[in-house]
Amino acid sequence: MTRPGGPDRIEGPGPFAAGFGVSRETIERLETYADLLKQWQRGVNLVAPSTLAVVWERHFADSAQLAALAPAGLRVWVDLGSGAGFPGLVVAIMLADPARAGNAVRMVLVESDNRKAAFLREVVRRTGLDAARVAVDILSARIENITTQGSLESVDVVSARALAPLDRLLALSAPLFGAQTMGVYLKGREAEREVEAARKRWSFSADLVPSLTDPDGRIVVVRALRARTED
Repeated sequence: MTRPGGPDRIEGPGPFAAGFGVSRETIERLETYADLLKQWQRGVNLVAPSTLAVVWERHFADSAQLAALAPAGLRVWVDLGSGAGFPGLVVAIMLADPARAGNAVRMVLVESDNRKAAFLREVVRRTGLDAARVAVDILSARIENITTQGSLESVDVVSARALAPLDRLLALSAPLFGAQTMGVYLKGREAEREVEAARKRWSFSADLVPSLTDPDGRIVVVRALRARTED
């Protein structure tokens, strides 16, 4: 993977479209998303206020890069602690791009804060995602309880961003993991250290993919996750 558009920052819709090769429909959805984020931020603390001016790079591009990691035949993607929709809702918008080939996908956003869940529902409604090929389900529940919130069988991908240390993320993700499930977790400069710390409790394979938006960041791609047994 290379950084979209080279070394330049993604400062708006134009550079985003050029960098990620998405349609005008996807850009319009993201523009609507950005407008709603600014409107709702006045009453609900969705993101750090300082990041609103760089939303296309800091939130949209940072999240969108995960779409390229989607496995062939993707059907169910679960995003933990979605907050304002990063990365899950942005990935859903990317996967709904008319130019993308593939089967229908179910994106499950798990967010326990009712106000943030309401924001997510409004973005889905206003962007027209509720009529797109990607079905977005929003579970306003604690992550620990999501396995009781309907069928989440055969999960292909579990994702999270800025939620918890990797060891904790793996504990939250483990109930959703099957033999072919993949975890994709956006991490910063401590990614390698977090991987080594997590190996004390968990057995897994991990690839550290360089972030396209943060020179020090890594996407930790986890497979074959299982709890480590005592020797």
